[in-house]
Amino acid sequence: MNATHRLVRLARRPNGLPTPGDFTLIQAPVPRPEAGQVLVRNTHFLVFPGLRTLIGGETRDVPLPPLQPGDTLFGPAIGEVVDGPLENGRLVLHLQGWREYATPAATDCRLPTADCRLLDGTLPDPVGHLSQGSAAYGALTRLAEVQEGDTVFVTGAAGAVGTMAGQIARLLGASRVVGSTGSPEKAQRLERELGYDATVLRGAGPVGRQLVQAAPDGIDVVLDTVGGEQLTAAVHAANHGARIALVGALDGQLSPDRAGGSAPAVLDTYRLLTRGITIFGYSGVDHPDVEAKWETHFGDWLRAGDIHFPYTPVRGMERTPGALPELIAGASFGASIVEL
Repeated sequence: MNATHRLVRLARRPNGLPTPGDFTLIQAPVPRPEAGQVLVRNTHFLVFPGLRTLIGGETRDVPLPPLQPGDTLFGPAIGEVVDGPLENGRLVLHLQGWREYATPAATDCRLPTADCRLLDGTLPDPVGHLSQGSAAYGALTRLAEVQEGDTVFVTGAAGAVGTMAGQIARLLGASRVVGSTGSPEKAQRLERELGYDATVLRGAGPVGRQLVQAAPDGIDVVLDTVGGEQLTAAVHAANHGARIALVGALDGQLSPDRAGGSAPAVLDTYRLLTRGITIFGYSGVDHPDVEAKWETHFGDWLRAGDIHFPYTPVRGMERTPGALPELIAGASFGASIVEL
């Protein structure tokens, strides 16, 4: 085993949006597992936009600890057990990403609801466990409750949640699925590969006008990962009794003028009132049973070829200091996953 491994630390708090220089890739001794821990060699980990909030210092109400300069980044990761009380070679899902070796607690790995757990083959490809489809599935089944024939609008449709949300909405019975994105190329992929019926293109004219053209009969369900202008437009296009599920706030998190902990939006409360529109915020912490249900459906859908897990690979630790800035700049389609 190598005596050292590589990991990524926050070098300084970003001034505006993060740049590669805000992170540093260092060599450190491979950690030795303490009593009750297992040594894991990571194979993949997720680059998620929520890191923008954790490094920005505005973490009120966030169920994850803030990151200070000098801290090692973290996030969902998959790795192979190489030492400790668990069988070598077993794959585990845990939260110690952004490093080549990790030492999660072995006891946690045996619990289905813990931060680390043994993978059991529920999904045909272990990398699928890094999908953020659980949030989309939970929001569309627990809050928005998609019905047969619904028209669904997904903001940020080319992101990690959005690429899954459109497919899930269709499988739940939606008759028309509309997405938004900022790239013509991504718009083409959404419609060609993931079954979106139409796409609102950010920067190609007023969002509200495009949305009326894309959904002339109005919108029944909104899965919003962005907020801002797109949420404003969604409320205007919503039908009576429409359900809006908030899953993200990228308009604020990815703004150079904010620190990641706020995302103001203008909403027509008169329209909310007169049309009986409901708005809910989705948090997986409030729905602990969703993950297992999602994985069962996800595995079945993957094996049947009914759903796809699109992601953009970031190959090698040497590219990791630029991984979050690239994600924020829109370089990814679907999830952004580092492959080691």
